[in-house]
Amino acid sequence: MFWIIALILYIIIAVAMVIGLLVNGIKPSKTLGWLLTIFTIPVGGILLYWMMGRNLRKYSWKEVQEDEAIKGFIKRIYQLQASRPDFIKTQDQQGAISLLIENNSGFRPSNGNEAILLKDGKVTFDAIFKALESADRYIYLLYYIFEEGELAERLMALFREKVRLGVQVKIIYDGVGSYSLSKKYIRELKSIGVEVFPFLPFKLGRFLASVNYRNHRKIIIVDGKIAFTGGINISDKYLKGDLVLGKWHDMHLQLRGLAVYDLQAVFMIDWFLVTGDTAALKVDFPKLSESFGETTVQIVSGGPDDYFSPIGQTYFAMITKAKEYIYITNPYIIPGSAVLRALEVSATSGVDVRLLVSDKADSVLVNWSVRSYFESLLRAGVKIYLFPDGFLHSKTIVSDDRIVSIGTANMDVRSLEQNYEVNAIVYDTEFSVLLKNDFLSDLDQSISVDYRTFMKRPYIDKLKEGFAKIFSPIL
Repeated sequence: MFWIIALILYIIIAVAMVIGLLVNGIKPSKTLGWLLTIFTIPVGGILLYWMMGRNLRKYSWKEVQEDEAIKGFIKRIYQLQASRPDFIKTQDQQGAISLLIENNSGFRPSNGNEAILLKDGKVTFDAIFKALESADRYIYLLYYIFEEGELAERLMALFREKVRLGVQVKIIYDGVGSYSLSKKYIRELKSIGVEVFPFLPFKLGRFLASVNYRNHRKIIIVDGKIAFTGGINISDKYLKGDLVLGKWHDMHLQLRGLAVYDLQAVFMIDWFLVTGDTAALKVDFPKLSESFGETTVQIVSGGPDDYFSPIGQTYFAMITKAKEYIYITNPYIIPGSAVLRALEVSATSGVDVRLLVSDKADSVLVNWSVRSYFESLLRAGVKIYLFPDGFLHSKTIVSDDRIVSIGTANMDVRSLEQNYEVNAIVYDTEFSVLLKNDFLSDLDQSISVDYRTFMKRPYIDKLKEGFAKIFSPIL
């Protein structure tokens, strides 16, 4: 009798999930995949769907914005944006992409910024600590991975001194990405006066509902004047390397100017979401009476609660609107169908499309999944290079000496549809040429993947790729 009741209950739950799949209107291929999973994997199929298959986009930022504090804060941001000089909305690559981001993510491009490219850990953390030491009002940090070690201890000592001097310090860390951060370290942060909160912490009661939706952003704000974002986490491996992968290579960005306001807005809304605290939303932005440079920058943020994928659409637009070249560095190029077709069409139509990925990977399954797309891309004329020196973790795009994307988002379904991410789009020829030359320099020490040679790879490799590709939507 018990088993009959359990079976009936299981069928009811499964049917309810099927109805949810049909009503929520996800892609037919994904719908079919989840239907097969639910009905062919007893119990496990339902658990997998609950963790990774539900459509959160019906819960929009619009609902969050109904809170009066959020509405007031966003109104202030809009007022600041309205005072900015207009970025020329032409129909060329830059104008179309900037309008797309503004409509999708809400942030306008701003002129008069200083954008400094920071390559690898030492250069990046030297710049970060210099900025943190200059703080006299507040320091905001948001990191996917915050690991204990020398960097964490340096931060602890700096925070202790800054809090003593009256500087406010707020930290958000991702509950899964920073799972190794000890309770002892967190208690010490709190004891010296740092406000620290996890984003969707690991809790058994809501594990299934939250494990698939992570905050992958990396943001530092200092006094509303200096900001950092990019691919580098708080981890000693960026300075010392990794015993398995070797040296970690990555790219980060330092900003001064109006673009800092937008990154601060992303942090503040996340802070409100994890704490419910409205005080941070009332912090005044400093008056910027000077121009820090000549660079135009636009922030694009996205998460699973966006109806469209702001960063995914930005990547798609950058690829399809490139006229001469588009050079992409990313460790996790596991494209969805739209981005895959965009890359293939651009290369086939004569655009110089080059992908630089790490020869080594921090996940065997991810490595094989990335390589499962090589055959199709190579056939279309996309040039693929494997970077052999350690692990390449950068997430950058440069196109036509005019536009750059640098930030936290990988080129995979997880980053574009399931994680909270943030990128900076830089519209500047000098900055673009700088990143292009760095990309070409990295190509000089990389291995070009030849189509004919790749087609002769062992059958077992093809089998591994095919198996890994099945899991590409959730990697």
